[in-house]
Amino acid sequence: MSIDKKFLKLFIKVTEKAAIGASKFIGKKDKIAADKGAVDPMRKELNKINMEGTVVIGEGEMDKAPMLYIGEKLGTLNGPKFDIAVDPLEGTKFTANGEPNAFSVLAISERGGLLSAPDTYMEKIVIGSNLPNNLMDIDNGVEKNIRLLADAKSKNISDINVCVLKRARHHEIIRELTSLNVKINYITDGDIAGALSVIGDKPKNDIYYSTGGGPEGVIVAAALSCFGGQIQGRLVLDNEEKLRAKKLGITDFNRKYNIDDMVKGDVIFCATGVTSGDLASGVKDLGNEYEVNTFALHKSENTIKSVQNIYNK
Repeated sequence: MSIDKKFLKLFIKVTEKAAIGASKFIGKKDKIAADKGAVDPMRKELNKINMEGTVVIGEGEMDKAPMLYIGEKLGTLNGPKFDIAVDPLEGTKFTANGEPNAFSVLAISERGGLLSAPDTYMEKIVIGSNLPNNLMDIDNGVEKNIRLLADAKSKNISDINVCVLKRARHHEIIRELTSLNVKINYITDGDIAGALSVIGDKPKNDIYYSTGGGPEGVIVAAALSCFGGQIQGRLVLDNEEKLRAKKLGITDFNRKYNIDDMVKGDVIFCATGVTSGDLASGVKDLGNEYEVNTFALHKSENTIKSVQNIYNK
């Protein structure tokens, strides 16, 4: 089964409307208002679509308005059954501060196609396409993974670019990377953009190596399943989070997830820029209109494209 191609346009419109909503708060130092600016139009657009959609990746596991929460039903409730993974505004801080790489993103699969990951941390390694299958393994350790990647890419280790989320918890990873003399590109936020910086013809990075959000890991896996590339992730769970994970059907708390474990079947992925970044240009306010740019993928249609649209105010 595959998702009818007519839905791609509809889901592009969802992230575009969310991005426009968030763009009104660029540089205004209010993360909560920016998030709400994206969530409200996103929910409104999703509810216009003839589908029975269920949020499996959202901003929380309970109804805390204005969030799109795990378990929320969306659409007209007539039509195909879809799983929805959503981050209405990836980069709330970037938006509030007027910094690059904020965007609105969602991934859609048929019912049961996306891992319902709890809102916890996930260890992640992400690499691009055209590399041997299962090249990376979290349990290899940093040095072995970097050496394997350098060999597979026929590069010197010192020419490998590694993207790392700048957090105290990555002290050991950074120490090992530094001793290997690789090039480290730090990001302050924006787990999805960091992970997807390894894809494309001339990727900015060879590998993303960080512990970030579990939900974001599944969204990245959805994009990679369309575009090519590899991810391995493992959830980081304390005792309370293990109870929440159990409710979502997760029983093996040490399991390592590859793309095929996180994403099954057909997928649509859309990311619309709020501020300009690696995936898409930001919203442009043209006076009476908004210009928006979206990076869109549809697996079964082999669609990989950048879309530009104009909306009247």
